[in-house]
Amino acid sequence: MELPILTDSSLDLTGRVAVLTFRRDDLRNALTGTALIDDILRTVRWADDESGVSVLVITGEGAAFSSGGNIKEMQDRAGIFAGSTYEIQEQYRRGIQQIPLALHKAEIPLIAAINGPAVGAGFDLACMCDLRIASKRALMGETFINLGIIPGDGGGWFLQRLIGYQRAAELTFTGRMLTADEALQMGIVLDVVEPAELLPRAMELAGKIAAKPPQALRLTKRMMKLAQRSDLPDFLDLCASFQAMAHHTEDHQEAVLAFIEKREGQYSGT
Repeated sequence: MELPILTDSSLDLTGRVAVLTFRRDDLRNALTGTALIDDILRTVRWADDESGVSVLVITGEGAAFSSGGNIKEMQDRAGIFAGSTYEIQEQYRRGIQQIPLALHKAEIPLIAAINGPAVGAGFDLACMCDLRIASKRALMGETFINLGIIPGDGGGWFLQRLIGYQRAAELTFTGRMLTADEALQMGIVLDVVEPAELLPRAMELAGKIAAKPPQALRLTKRMMKLAQRSDLPDFLDLCASFQAMAHHTEDHQEAVLAFIEKREGQYSGT
């Protein structure tokens, strides 16, 4: 399997689990002013197209998961923040806003392994994933208001769906930072672990998911996303179609046989 060429990140594949690691610790893995937006988009699209990939883990190298927007570029009105009002909105639409669109329609489960501060757009990126595990060193915050701007990357859409409007409003209106333990209490993260255990814990979870029948896993992810925007009658029709597809896979037959024989299934993705 050929991996995509990335600029500011590395990509590793272990079995059916891919791990994308941001490698711009010099800029605290800022999403703007680096090639990380392109790296994320290229990786998610590659993973979706590769039938041999079942789970994508996203993490950062160094002190931070991601600091979000590049403050120096904001100060200098450079990069995505340069130009007229029209030019800036186009740069948002064609740049950072492509991340929520790509992650929201991804067919494979996405796990954020939050190794350090996840701030602003970096926090939103984590919230766009299906599951989040945090290091005890992680800090999180929807901090845009502190800079006199809004969550222009779509964070306002994701966060309230994750924790409800009132909690999301409090975090967004105050711009305060959360510890990993508070994020756990609020349901933002699934687990908090020691820094050295972060990637092993994420890989353990990813491995359990990736061990499931690949086609059924992708159908299940699509089903759960469709449930968020479908009326019940339409959703049930889709479930019936997806279920009919699953019943005709070889992996379904193998899963039933493995259950009867009390053993682990061996799945081919067919």
